[in-house]
Amino acid sequence: MKFGSTPDPALIDFSLPKDHTDTAKVLRQFNDTDPFEVYVGCAKWNRQDLKGFYPRGTKDELTYYSRQFNAIELNATFYKSPGKAQVIKWAEKTPGGFKFFPKIPNTISHLKRLDNVKPAVEEFCDAVIGFEKKLGMVFLQMHENFHPKFMDRVGEFVGDFPKEVPLAIEVRHEDWFGDQSSFDRYHALLLEQNVTNIIVDAAGRRDLLHMRLSGDTAFIRYVGANHPSDYTRLDDWIEKIKAWRSLGLRKLYFFVHQNLEKESPKLSAYFIDKLNRTFDLSLKVPAFL
Repeated sequence: MKFGSTPDPALIDFSLPKDHTDTAKVLRQFNDTDPFEVYVGCAKWNRQDLKGFYPRGTKDELTYYSRQFNAIELNATFYKSPGKAQVIKWAEKTPGGFKFFPKIPNTISHLKRLDNVKPAVEEFCDAVIGFEKKLGMVFLQMHENFHPKFMDRVGEFVGDFPKEVPLAIEVRHEDWFGDQSSFDRYHALLLEQNVTNIIVDAAGRRDLLHMRLSGDTAFIRYVGANHPSDYTRLDDWIEKIKAWRSLGLRKLYFFVHQNLEKESPKLSAYFIDKLNRTFDLSLKVPAFL
Protein backbone atom coordinates (compact mmCIF):
# COMPACT_ATOMS: atom_id res chain seq x y z
CA MET A 1 0.00 0.00 0.00
CA LYS A 2 1.29 3.47 -0.87
CA PHE A 3 2.28 5.71 2.01
CA GLY A 4 -0.75 7.42 3.52
CA SER A 5 -3.30 5.52 1.43
CA THR A 6 -6.31 3.65 2.76
CA PRO A 7 -8.53 0.94 1.22
CA ASP A 8 -11.75 2.87 1.88
CA PRO A 9 -11.44 6.69 2.01
CA ALA A 10 -15.17 6.96 2.78
CA LEU A 11 -14.43 5.73 6.33
CA ILE A 12 -11.88 8.49 7.07
CA ASP A 13 -12.71 11.61 9.06
CA PHE A 14 -11.17 14.27 6.85
CA SER A 15 -12.01 17.24 9.06
CA LEU A 16 -9.01 19.44 9.78
CA PRO A 17 -7.93 19.51 13.42
CA LYS A 18 -7.73 22.66 15.49
CA ASP A 19 -4.49 24.61 15.40
CA HIS A 20 -1.84 23.92 17.95
CA THR A 21 -1.71 26.78 20.47
CA ASP A 22 1.77 27.75 19.21
CA THR A 23 0.47 28.48 15.70
CA ALA A 24 -1.39 31.68 16.56
CA LYS A 25 1.55 32.79 18.72
CA VAL A 26 3.97 32.28 15.84
CA LEU A 27 1.79 33.96 13.21
CA ARG A 28 1.01 37.03 15.29
CA GLN A 29 4.67 38.03 14.95
CA PHE A 30 3.92 38.91 11.34
CA ASN A 31 1.69 41.41 9.57
CA ASP A 32 -1.32 40.17 7.63
CA THR A 33 -1.25 43.34 5.49
CA ASP A 34 2.00 42.20 3.84
CA PRO A 35 1.63 40.71 0.33
CA PHE A 36 0.43 37.11 0.28
CA GLU A 37 2.92 34.91 -1.61
CA VAL A 38 1.18 31.80 -2.96
CA TYR A 39 2.66 28.92 -4.95
CA VAL A 40 0.67 25.85 -5.97
CA GLY A 41 1.84 22.91 -8.03
CA CYS A 42 2.09 19.18 -8.58
CA ALA A 43 4.84 16.79 -7.52
CA LYS A 44 6.05 15.92 -11.03
CA TRP A 45 5.78 17.29 -14.53
CA ASN A 46 6.20 14.11 -16.59
CA ARG A 47 3.50 13.07 -19.01
CA GLN A 48 3.28 9.54 -17.60
CA ASP A 49 2.06 10.79 -14.21
CA LEU A 50 0.00 13.77 -15.40
CA LYS A 51 -2.07 11.84 -17.92
CA GLY A 52 -4.46 13.97 -19.92
CA PHE A 53 -2.75 17.22 -18.95
CA TYR A 54 -0.52 17.83 -21.95
CA PRO A 55 -1.98 18.76 -25.34
CA ARG A 56 -1.08 16.51 -28.22
CA GLY A 57 2.18 17.60 -29.80
CA THR A 58 3.68 19.06 -26.64
CA LYS A 59 7.43 18.94 -27.23
CA ASP A 60 8.76 19.84 -23.81
CA GLU A 61 6.75 18.95 -20.72
CA LEU A 62 8.49 21.32 -18.27
CA THR A 63 8.13 24.26 -20.64
CA TYR A 64 4.39 23.65 -20.91
CA TYR A 65 3.89 22.81 -17.22
CA SER A 66 5.66 25.98 -16.06
CA ARG A 67 3.29 28.11 -18.09
CA GLN A 68 0.27 26.53 -16.42
CA PHE A 69 1.57 26.42 -12.82
CA ASN A 70 3.84 28.75 -10.87
CA ALA A 71 5.64 25.99 -8.92
CA ILE A 72 6.75 22.36 -8.91
CA GLU A 73 7.50 20.09 -5.98
CA LEU A 74 10.59 18.60 -7.54
CA ASN A 75 10.56 14.95 -6.48
CA ALA A 76 13.05 13.96 -9.20
CA THR A 77 15.93 15.24 -7.05
CA PHE A 78 15.00 12.75 -4.32
CA TYR A 79 16.26 9.90 -6.49
CA LYS A 80 19.32 11.63 -7.95
CA SER A 81 21.07 14.80 -6.88
CA PRO A 82 21.16 17.12 -9.90
CA GLY A 83 24.29 18.71 -11.33
CA LYS A 84 24.65 22.44 -11.84
CA ALA A 85 24.18 22.15 -15.60
CA GLN A 86 20.88 20.27 -15.15
CA VAL A 87 19.57 22.86 -12.70
CA ILE A 88 20.41 25.72 -15.06
CA LYS A 89 18.77 23.87 -17.97
CA TRP A 90 15.55 23.39 -15.96
CA ALA A 91 15.55 27.03 -14.88
CA GLU A 92 16.04 28.31 -18.42
CA LYS A 93 12.93 26.45 -19.61
CA THR A 94 10.64 28.26 -17.16
CA PRO A 95 9.25 31.80 -17.11
CA GLY A 96 10.08 34.48 -14.55
CA GLY A 97 8.20 33.99 -11.30
CA PHE A 98 8.23 30.20 -11.50
CA LYS A 99 9.63 28.41 -8.43
CA PHE A 100 11.26 25.02 -7.89
CA PHE A 101 10.94 23.19 -4.55
CA PRO A 102 13.53 20.38 -4.79
CA LYS A 103 13.43 17.38 -2.47
CA ILE A 104 16.73 16.57 -0.77
CA PRO A 105 18.19 13.31 -2.15
CA ASN A 106 17.33 10.04 -0.42
CA THR A 107 21.03 9.27 0.02
CA ILE A 108 20.95 11.98 2.70
CA SER A 109 17.55 11.29 4.24
CA HIS A 110 17.02 7.54 3.86
CA LEU A 111 20.37 5.84 3.27
CA LYS A 112 22.65 7.87 5.54
CA ARG A 113 19.76 9.05 7.73
CA LEU A 114 21.42 12.45 8.31
CA ASP A 115 24.61 10.80 9.60
CA ASN A 116 27.83 12.26 8.15
CA VAL A 117 26.01 13.99 5.28
CA LYS A 118 27.67 17.41 5.20
CA PRO A 119 29.60 16.83 1.90
CA ALA A 120 26.47 15.51 0.16
CA VAL A 121 24.38 18.43 1.47
CA GLU A 122 26.96 20.95 0.26
CA GLU A 123 27.04 19.31 -3.19
CA PHE A 124 23.25 19.37 -3.45
CA CYS A 125 22.93 22.97 -2.26
CA ASP A 126 25.75 24.12 -4.54
CA ALA A 127 23.73 22.74 -7.47
CA VAL A 128 20.25 24.03 -6.57
CA ILE A 129 21.54 27.53 -5.91
CA GLY A 130 21.76 27.57 -9.70
CA PHE A 131 17.98 28.07 -9.77
CA GLU A 132 18.76 31.57 -8.40
CA LYS A 133 15.50 33.54 -8.00
CA LYS A 134 13.55 30.48 -9.15
CA LEU A 135 14.51 28.48 -6.05
CA GLY A 136 11.54 28.42 -3.71
CA MET A 137 12.56 26.15 -0.84
CA VAL A 138 14.27 22.76 -0.57
CA PHE A 139 12.70 20.13 1.64
CA LEU A 140 13.82 17.10 3.58
CA GLN A 141 11.45 14.14 3.86
CA MET A 142 12.57 11.59 6.42
CA HIS A 143 11.76 7.88 6.24
CA GLU A 144 8.78 6.82 8.32
CA ASN A 145 11.07 4.72 10.53
CA PHE A 146 13.26 7.70 11.46
CA HIS A 147 12.59 7.91 15.22
CA PRO A 148 12.74 10.94 17.56
CA LYS A 149 15.68 9.29 19.31
CA PHE A 150 17.71 10.68 16.39
CA MET A 151 16.78 14.27 17.27
CA ASP A 152 20.48 15.15 17.66
CA ARG A 153 21.02 14.30 14.00
CA VAL A 154 18.26 16.70 13.00
CA GLY A 155 19.84 19.41 15.15
CA GLU A 156 23.26 18.88 13.59
CA PHE A 157 21.75 18.77 10.11
CA VAL A 158 19.88 22.08 10.37
CA GLY A 159 22.77 23.71 12.24
CA ASP A 160 25.16 22.92 9.37
CA PHE A 161 22.67 23.55 6.57
CA PRO A 162 23.62 26.52 4.32
CA LYS A 163 21.63 29.51 5.58
CA GLU A 164 21.21 30.97 2.09
CA VAL A 165 19.04 27.98 1.08
CA PRO A 166 15.50 27.99 2.58
CA LEU A 167 14.70 24.65 4.21
CA ALA A 168 11.56 22.71 5.18
CA ILE A 169 11.41 19.33 6.94
CA GLU A 170 8.85 16.53 7.07
CA VAL A 171 9.09 13.81 9.73
CA ARG A 172 6.86 10.73 9.54
CA HIS A 173 7.48 8.34 12.44
CA GLU A 174 4.35 8.23 14.61
CA ASP A 175 6.35 8.89 17.79
CA TRP A 176 7.19 12.42 16.65
CA PHE A 177 3.49 13.18 17.06
CA GLY A 178 2.48 10.75 19.80
CA ASP A 179 5.14 11.98 22.21
CA GLN A 180 4.34 15.64 22.88
CA SER A 181 7.73 16.38 24.44
CA SER A 182 9.54 15.11 21.33
CA PHE A 183 7.48 17.26 19.01
CA ASP A 184 7.89 20.28 21.31
CA ARG A 185 11.69 19.90 21.15
CA TYR A 186 11.55 19.42 17.39
CA HIS A 187 9.33 22.46 16.92
CA ALA A 188 11.58 24.60 19.13
CA LEU A 189 14.56 23.57 16.98
CA LEU A 190 12.77 24.59 13.78
CA LEU A 191 11.80 27.95 15.30
CA GLU A 192 15.36 28.61 16.42
CA GLN A 193 16.86 27.70 13.05
CA ASN A 194 14.13 29.33 10.89
CA VAL A 195 13.16 26.01 9.29
CA THR A 196 9.65 25.41 7.94
CA ASN A 197 7.59 22.59 9.45
CA ILE A 198 5.85 20.64 6.66
CA ILE A 199 2.22 19.61 7.10
CA VAL A 200 1.03 16.46 5.32
CA ASP A 201 -2.65 15.79 4.61
CA ALA A 202 -2.93 12.10 3.69
CA ALA A 203 -5.93 9.82 4.15
CA GLY A 204 -4.13 7.07 6.05
CA ARG A 205 -1.88 9.24 8.24
CA ARG A 206 -4.04 11.77 10.04
CA ASP A 207 -1.38 12.10 12.76
CA LEU A 208 0.83 13.98 10.28
CA LEU A 209 -1.80 16.73 10.16
CA HIS A 210 -0.28 18.52 13.13
CA MET A 211 -1.31 22.12 12.30
CA ARG A 212 1.83 23.55 13.87
CA LEU A 213 3.61 26.29 11.95
CA SER A 214 7.17 27.38 12.65
CA GLY A 215 7.15 30.73 10.85
CA ASP A 216 5.24 32.86 8.36
CA THR A 217 5.13 30.01 5.82
CA ALA A 218 2.67 27.13 5.45
CA PHE A 219 4.20 24.28 3.39
CA ILE A 220 1.43 21.75 2.78
CA ARG A 221 1.73 18.44 0.96
CA TYR A 222 -1.81 17.37 0.08
CA VAL A 223 -2.40 13.74 -0.96
CA GLY A 224 -5.75 13.08 -2.58
CA ALA A 225 -7.37 9.71 -1.99
CA ASN A 226 -8.90 9.33 -5.49
CA HIS A 227 -12.31 9.94 -3.93
CA PRO A 228 -14.97 12.69 -4.23
CA SER A 229 -13.81 13.96 -0.83
CA ASP A 230 -10.61 15.22 -2.49
CA TYR A 231 -12.52 18.38 -3.44
CA THR A 232 -14.31 19.00 -0.16
CA ARG A 233 -10.98 18.57 1.65
CA LEU A 234 -9.58 21.37 -0.50
CA ASP A 235 -12.56 23.53 0.48
CA ASP A 236 -11.65 22.99 4.13
CA TRP A 237 -8.08 24.05 3.44
CA ILE A 238 -9.30 27.33 1.98
CA GLU A 239 -11.04 28.10 5.29
CA LYS A 240 -7.97 27.11 7.30
CA ILE A 241 -5.67 29.26 5.18
CA LYS A 242 -8.08 32.17 5.49
CA ALA A 243 -7.85 31.92 9.29
CA TRP A 244 -4.05 31.73 9.19
CA ARG A 245 -3.85 34.67 6.81
CA SER A 246 -5.89 36.80 9.23
CA LEU A 247 -3.34 35.96 11.95
CA GLY A 248 -0.29 36.88 9.86
CA LEU A 249 0.48 34.09 7.34
CA ARG A 250 2.60 35.54 4.54
CA LYS A 251 3.56 32.55 2.37
CA LEU A 252 1.67 29.46 1.18
CA TYR A 253 3.36 26.58 -0.63
CA PHE A 254 0.73 23.95 -1.49
CA PHE A 255 1.48 20.82 -3.51
CA VAL A 256 -1.18 18.42 -4.75
CA HIS A 257 -0.61 14.67 -5.11
CA GLN A 258 -2.86 11.65 -5.42
CA ASN A 259 -2.21 8.08 -4.31
CA LEU A 260 -2.85 7.15 -7.94
CA GLU A 261 -2.04 10.14 -10.12
CA LYS A 262 -5.14 10.72 -12.21
CA GLU A 263 -6.28 14.29 -11.81
CA SER A 264 -3.77 16.26 -9.75
CA PRO A 265 -3.80 19.12 -12.32
CA LYS A 266 -7.60 19.22 -12.15
CA LEU A 267 -7.59 19.29 -8.33
CA SER A 268 -4.94 22.01 -8.43
CA ALA A 269 -6.97 24.10 -10.87
CA TYR A 270 -10.00 23.82 -8.59
CA PHE A 271 -7.92 24.90 -5.59
CA ILE A 272 -6.20 27.80 -7.41
CA ASP A 273 -9.56 29.14 -8.59
CA LYS A 274 -10.84 29.14 -5.00
CA LEU A 275 -7.65 30.83 -3.77
CA ASN A 276 -8.06 33.57 -6.38
CA ARG A 277 -11.64 34.26 -5.37
CA THR A 278 -10.99 34.07 -1.62
CA PHE A 279 -7.82 36.17 -1.45
CA ASP A 280 -8.29 38.39 -4.52
CA LEU A 281 -5.29 36.83 -6.25
CA SER A 282 -4.64 36.50 -9.98
CA LEU A 283 -2.88 33.15 -10.17
CA LYS A 284 -3.22 31.40 -13.51
CA VAL A 285 -5.77 28.59 -13.40
CA PRO A 286 -4.16 25.66 -15.23
CA ALA A 287 -5.82 24.29 -18.32
CA PHE A 288 -6.53 20.56 -18.46
CA LEU A 289 -7.98 18.26 -21.08
